[in-house]
Amino acid sequence: MTDERPVVGQPGADGGLPGPLSGVLVADFSRVLAGPYATMLLADLGAEVVKVEGPQGDETRTWMPPVREGESTYYLGINRGKRSLALDLRDEGDAVLGRELARRADVLIQNFKPGGLAKFGLDFESVSAANPGIVYASISGFGSGEGAHVPGYDLMVQAMSGLMSLTGDPAGPAYRAGISVFDVMAGNHAVIGILAALRHRDLTGQGQHVEVNLLSSALTGLVNHSSAFVAGGVVPYRMGNAHPSVFPYEPLPTADDDLIVAAANDGQFRRLCEVLGVPGVADDPRFARNADRTANREELRPILVERLRQRGATEWFEALVAVGVPCGPIQTIDGGFAMAERFGLDPIVEVGEGERAIPTTRHPIRFSATPVQYRLPPPQLDEHGAELRKWLTTPEDPHA
Repeated sequence: MTDERPVVGQPGADGGLPGPLSGVLVADFSRVLAGPYATMLLADLGAEVVKVEGPQGDETRTWMPPVREGESTYYLGINRGKRSLALDLRDEGDAVLGRELARRADVLIQNFKPGGLAKFGLDFESVSAANPGIVYASISGFGSGEGAHVPGYDLMVQAMSGLMSLTGDPAGPAYRAGISVFDVMAGNHAVIGILAALRHRDLTGQGQHVEVNLLSSALTGLVNHSSAFVAGGVVPYRMGNAHPSVFPYEPLPTADDDLIVAAANDGQFRRLCEVLGVPGVADDPRFARNADRTANREELRPILVERLRQRGATEWFEALVAVGVPCGPIQTIDGGFAMAERFGLDPIVEVGEGERAIPTTRHPIRFSATPVQYRLPPPQLDEHGAELRKWLTTPEDPHA
């Protein structure tokens, strides 16, 4: 941190060029998951992120167990690369600091209820009046129109979007997904919108308001199911682990554990049959094409299961992927990380040093010229408050 501006443009973690977003200052007024996940991705790409928290801190600091040395692993998983500044926006002195941060920022991201920041002078209209180049990103549950008054939580959107109606056993209750899938999706959409708006600003000098809501992210994220309704007038229903348009594309039993088999085209299915020792099945008119296999899945499934039960899931996995048939064992998360290690993906990176060295999950994108940066561990509440307050109260050098 300097008096002029937060430190940006440091060499990449692998000794390469600074991150592609080096020089971009992000004022992060978001909390919980969608916004903090988005700003962590921006920090990984080199942006300088200032995480503004209320005096009690981000709620996820208290979401435990699990914990690591007294800190919530939930919070640790989505907040690396940031500096923390605690502000009580109800206090005019702190609100002034918040507005000054917004004035100096390139990007502001927030997930207050629509209109919730206006009383602090931190709504888009107020911020853009002082900072016309600002890219101002808002994340909400249901948009800024008629749904603005409805609180937005991922579980609600999983229910209201229709996802839960598609998840679970056909004869059982609807289930939520195992993660907050639409929070993560909305966070990714926010990053896409921010990057596009920064590109527009590079060309025109003008900032803009980028709006993302969980329900719209959910509806686009339901992809083929959304299209089934929009383009085909079909309301999809719960099918357990089965796929409505492809077979085999589900877990099938082997001699020990279930194996995911995803032979999604005719060539893959033919190779599957050859490895299973039933090559003639691929020529059977009932199963020759995907549409036939899907229509006749109840006849085809026992043929495949009979062969798969002769060997274990791991043995089948090795044999099938060797010939290009997509398949995989059903694992717990530790198995997922072990497989990523086996494939050379190095899924865990340690951020920070000494007592503040925190293992985190590697950023999913790799760059050939501007490596992802892991500069700061997830900050403790107001960890950087003193230096940030000093910077925000020091007049900017007009020649800097």
